[in-house]
Amino acid sequence: MTDGSPRLDELNDRSREVFRRLVEAYLESGDPVGSRTLTRTLSEKVSAATIRNVMQDLEYLGLLNSPHVSAGRIPTELGLRMFVDGFLEVGDLTEGDRDKIQETLGSNSADVPALMSSVGKALSGITSGASLVLTPKSEAPIKHIEFVSLGVDRALTVLVFADGQVENRLFTPPKGHTPSSMREAANFLNSLAEGRTLSELREVILREVEKRRREVDEVARALVESGLAVWNKDGAGTDRLIVQGRANLITDPADEAELHRIKSLFDDLERKQDIAEFLELAEDGEGVRIFIGSENKLFSLSGSSLVVSPYMNADRKIVGAVGVIGPTRLNYGRIVPIVDYTAQLVGKLISDRG
Repeated sequence: MTDGSPRLDELNDRSREVFRRLVEAYLESGDPVGSRTLTRTLSEKVSAATIRNVMQDLEYLGLLNSPHVSAGRIPTELGLRMFVDGFLEVGDLTEGDRDKIQETLGSNSADVPALMSSVGKALSGITSGASLVLTPKSEAPIKHIEFVSLGVDRALTVLVFADGQVENRLFTPPKGHTPSSMREAANFLNSLAEGRTLSELREVILREVEKRRREVDEVARALVESGLAVWNKDGAGTDRLIVQGRANLITDPADEAELHRIKSLFDDLERKQDIAEFLELAEDGEGVRIFIGSENKLFSLSGSSLVVSPYMNADRKIVGAVGVIGPTRLNYGRIVPIVDYTAQLVGKLISDRG
């Protein structure tokens, strides 16, 4: 809570219960909550008029607002933050959710990005939101590099790291490439790659290509430079971010305000570099963190919330993050344990492979 904001201990018992019941009802239905609805849920039997007076006081404090002429209220972002910090009851992970997550992570695939993509699909499917997965930075030495032709204008570069990770990246090969030129390019790179990380290899490739120009075929040289170009994209950090389940965010196609909010969020998601930097904020500390609406400038226009948790490698170093993004009326109590459990399992998997 920011300075000057109301504190939970400043509310009396009745105000706290009205506030808590109202937010719980809103998070369940997404609709404004009226006084008559609350009279059926409060532990103390009071009139609808009394509840309306309490709601007006809470609105004056900035915790509630009235979206329409309707007498119903919804929590503000400030109100949601107070609820999350003071009232949120985190449920236990259901057996069904646990099984779905474990099934996803039960793969023996050595391709970590592909595995992380599966994690993202599972998260978006279980939570009915959009998932964000920040994959680990690969700092392991390169063990082997190979080029695989997929057609006249498509090829795959396969990177095998000393820790067992495998990365496959598509790129457009130069015209005139042949199996022979691909082997020559791979042999050239492998002669430089042994014992070096990807970032270290980038620094020597261009220098060695120029120095050994006469030894390397022109097409093979172009292949090396094409591979270097696709690797350099990873240097910006955008390839580390996997976004799944955007379509889950559209709940009412007929609602123009909803579509405008979702369009704003989609624009945010397209700026992957910004989000990658934002998710790296989760690497500042352990545990699940909840960002609501304008608490971060990235989502200030889209009215969205993010539940995110970092995961660690065997050295207890934070190397990535998993999260779920959706409207501010997310079911936080259910999603927090899902994100937390997924982050723990991903961290264990990364540690085991390390």
